[in-house]
Amino acid sequence: MKKFFTLAILALLFTSCKNELTFKEERFEKKSTLPCKENCPEVTVTVPVAENVPIVADSINKKVFAVVKEIIYFGEKPYTSKDYQGLLDSFIGSYDEMKTKNPKEIFGWEAKIDAKVTYHTDSILNIRMENYMFTGGAHGYSGIRSLIFDPKTGKNIPNEYLFRDLNKFKAFAETKFRAKYKIPTEQNINATGLMFESDRFELPMSYFFQENGLLLYYNTYEVASYVDGPKELLLSYEELKPYLLLK
Repeated sequence: MKKFFTLAILALLFTSCKNELTFKEERFEKKSTLPCKENCPEVTVTVPVAENVPIVADSINKKVFAVVKEIIYFGEKPYTSKDYQGLLDSFIGSYDEMKTKNPKEIFGWEAKIDAKVTYHTDSILNIRMENYMFTGGAHGYSGIRSLIFDPKTGKNIPNEYLFRDLNKFKAFAETKFRAKYKIPTEQNINATGLMFESDRFELPMSYFFQENGLLLYYNTYEVASYVDGPKELLLSYEELKPYLLLK
């Protein structure tokens, strides 16, 4: 009986582990086969792939791929590729076509995405996606995206669903933002050279859950020029208690 009980416990633990959401890292890369001596075109994508809980994992993986498609493309709209390798093939294919037509003008294309799971609790799964794109011009564009999921369902959580009252949180965040960047309360939010649309404070597009608090991250061009770079504001979970729904 004791032996049977021990085996039953081990079986239960094994089943529990099998049903736990896990991730493996996958990397994809592609280079042009056209002659190149320097600044050769290359695209690399590294992503976390969810496993073990089929429906949940499938939802997360589809969203991650959809966002990568929004970033890596050339032309008026994203490629129709169904997988990562196809997406990379399409990007390099665009370069090869442009280079063949304009051999002296087209050079040095690059695309890079590095995505990682950076925060995972019972209620929040946060994937940080760093990206860089260059398809000509004075400089490339780099940015960071945040994908936030419910780890129980795999569904993407919109930013506004993170807070009890978005307007109250926005007012609180503006006070903290002004204090950090030394913008007087009585002056316009753009008084020190920022570029908030309509001269009104807005919340960022990206939030990152960290062990020490919630990071509000404004990518380059979101509220400041390329020269000024990204802006960020870290708020502790203690001061966020009246506002934050999930953690």
